[in-house]
Order: sequence, then structure tokens, then C-alpha cells
Amino acid sequence: MGIAHSHNLPGNWAATLCATVAALWLIMGSSGAHAFDLQGHRGARGLMPENTLAGFSHALTLGVTTLEMDLGVSKDGHIVISHDSVLTPALTRDPDGKWLQAPGPAINDLSREELQAYDVGRLNPESKNARRFPNQQPVDGERIPTLAQVLALSPRSGSGPVRLNIETKLNPLQPHLAPPPEEFARLLVDQLRGAGATGRVTVQSFDWRTLQQVQSLAPELKTAYLTAEQRWLDNVQTGQAGVSPWTAGMDVDDFGGSIPRLIKQAGGDIWSPYFGDLDEARLKEAQALGLRVIVWTVNDVADMHKLIELGVDGIISDYPDRLREVARQRGMALPEQREGG
Repeated sequence: MGIAHSHNLPGNWAATLCATVAALWLIMGSSGAHAFDLQGHRGARGLMPENTLAGFSHALTLGVTTLEMDLGVSKDGHIVISHDSVLTPALTRDPDGKWLQAPGPAINDLSREELQAYDVGRLNPESKNARRFPNQQPVDGERIPTLAQVLALSPRSGSGPVRLNIETKLNPLQPHLAPPPEEFARLLVDQLRGAGATGRVTVQSFDWRTLQQVQSLAPELKTAYLTAEQRWLDNVQTGQAGVSPWTAGMDVDDFGGSIPRLIKQAGGDIWSPYFGDLDEARLKEAQALGLRVIVWTVNDVADMHKLIELGVDGIISDYPDRLREVARQRGMALPEQREGG
């Protein structure tokens, strides 16, 4: 739809129209179709214990568009919130209150009840994570929550439930640590539909097999294709022989090395790259294909400004408070601040 030329309108109407268009642009975001997506990574990992109800509630209070989190499956089939497929010493105390001395046991080797015995409300002060997130406030007694508990978080202010961006944690190189993609997707879809939550959820993953399964089972769910092209993780493997085990049998080299074209062909809604892998040409290519581009995990204020200026559709951050302040400084529309309970 076109906009009338302002020089053909009376002065006051022209001014009003220009102001209205500017306001709409800020509200709708750089893509011109959606609001900027301000996502709290694992709740608000820089500020509160990650992937906990306390962390999610704090992120709601700060004001985010979306709560980002990670999913595992317990031995008895409950979907739980955990980034790591095994209990990690950096943030886990055993039933006796002692820090784990080694990784494990695996999430899928423990029942939901057994998982509840572990405290994940504080960082081990000897860990790298404690040095990385010195401002994280402990909440002793926090347990690994279930997805059902997170879905039941009811904001006590605001116009409605916050969106969720939920990551299926699978590793095709360690298949024993999670259910098969088909089973994981079926459990997830059944739970989201049972809770009437499919309209406010995006499913994301580095292992695209689950995304393909989710799209087949529940076309109403949005999917975000996570990518990294780094030394520490390269799930796309551009220019390498054969097909990456992460990309559900699809080869990016069949698309001229274009990740956006591959994701579009795969049926994705969102490309979610590591922010250091993104440049303007790739961003514009993805958006021209109708994909939204939401980058992870951005914690430096200068990087936030740079990426918003570049035109990304959203940012995932351990510090949603910093990201919100950057958005405020730039005159962008801000998500509602809510009280989760």
C-alpha cells in the first residue's frame, strides 16, 4: 500500500501524516511488519538464575516481548527447562546442598521428581559462569521447572500472555541424551496444543530435524532455525563435503551457500544466527525472502545499537534490561512491563 506524497497535502495534515508514519515505523520495527522482538535469554541469565521461574518472572517485570528457554525431556516424559542435557556443576547442587563435582546425571536419566531434588538457584562461585555473570542474583531453592509451569505463568498486568521462544535441545552426535526428534516433537506439540499455547510460541533448534517434525505435526507453530558458523559450533558446514548432521538432510551448498534460501526452502519462519555471523547482505537477503532475523546472544550495548541500526527484527540477550534501555534511547516501542506469578 502506497503513502500519499506529503507535498500534496495541507501543512498540518502533512505533519500529522509524517508523524504517524514515523510512529508506525517504530512500532512495527525495521521489517515493516512486526514489532521488534526483545527476548530475554534463558529468562534474564545475566541477572537471575537461568531457566528458572524466578528468572522468567524477573524478565516479565523488566518488560520483554519474549521469554527464551531450553527444553529437555525427563525419564518419565515430562518436558523440563534446561539448557544442558546433563546436570552441570556450574549451577547445580545435589540433595545434600553440595556442588556437583562432575557433569551428570543426564536429564533423561532422571524422573521429574528426581530432578526436583537439585537446586539450580545459584552459580558455583568457582565456576567460569560466576565470573562471566557477576551480577546474577542468587535465588536459593529454585528447581528445574517444567514447561507446564512456565506456560502457567500468568502475568498480573499487561494485555495477555508473553510469547515463548523454546529450544529443543538435541545433538545428532549424542543421540542418547534426548528422545528421537519425532518423539520430542510429538511430546512438545501435544503439550502446547493441550495448553492452547501454539499461538504464542516459537520453536527453535540447532538440530533442524525437530523443526521439520514440528512443521509437519503443527503447521500453526512458528519455527526458528538456529545457526552458528564458528570454531566452537558450525551446524551448517558450508563448503564441506557431505550434508551436516544438524540440517535434517538438507545441504546449504545446494543453495549456493545461502543459509536464508535453505531455511526458506525448509519452511522456516525465522533465521536466528549467532550475531557475529551476520552482515547486512545476508540480513537483507533473508528479509527479502520473508524471513525474520533474530540474533543471539547479544550482551554488549554497542553491539545492540549496531544490530538495531543494521535492521534486525529482534535480539536475544542475557541482559534484557540493557536491551530495553537501548531500545528506549532509540525511540522504539517498548514491551509491556508485567508482574509474573
